[in-house]
Amino acid sequence: MAEAFLIGEAMTGGYGGADILHACTIAVEPGQIAVIVGPNGAGKSTAMKAVFGMLKLRSGAVRLAGEDITKLSPQDRVAKGMAFVPQTHNIFTSMTVEENLEMGAFLRRDDIKGTLEQVYGLFPILKQKRLQAAGELSGGQRQQVAVGRALMTQPKVLMLDEPTAGVSPIVMDELFDRIIEVARTGISILMVEQNARQALDIADRGFVLVQGANRFTDSGKALLADPEVRRSFLGG
Repeated sequence: MAEAFLIGEAMTGGYGGADILHACTIAVEPGQIAVIVGPNGAGKSTAMKAVFGMLKLRSGAVRLAGEDITKLSPQDRVAKGMAFVPQTHNIFTSMTVEENLEMGAFLRRDDIKGTLEQVYGLFPILKQKRLQAAGELSGGQRQQVAVGRALMTQPKVLMLDEPTAGVSPIVMDELFDRIIEVARTGISILMVEQNARQALDIADRGFVLVQGANRFTDSGKALLADPEVRRSFLGG
């Protein structure tokens, strides 16, 4: 079987002396949505950071389109086509919406107007508020700015750490709709999400982590239908 487009394979590592991840594997194909779920402290965000190069692995490897990128810095991974949206501190609050988006294109040397219009097409509210300070926006709108800024890099892989944290159910549904739209353009989405049931509902692939190791890996639909997953992680 051909290897996945992006794979963090058998990743073991942590901070300092203690390992948080134990032979953990996360993978995603082009245009797919892969979701990492599990209880608090399961190592979900750590797995995401390991794939992005923010955590040194003791063993295992990360490969993108067949290329071993395990030793590359996060900045070098951005240049290879990866974009990461952290859960907090993910926008420049004193800058306008448009300035935030332009900051996302800092590595590019070509005309960014087309990408800017694509982002505004995806998030119409941002076009409306493009001259407003990003710090004045609602939580959901700030998340749209953060995702939009990441898309300005024209990534092949978009990584989102808890994109719906602290937003209302209506805003969560809207963000998930936009994430589906992004995936339809061929971009791979790798996402850590607390709202496990809703995230698995839109996921092509789901990874349930427990104590830094893979407990279940399957399609989102199969995991939602699995009685043990439902009982242990989705509240029945």
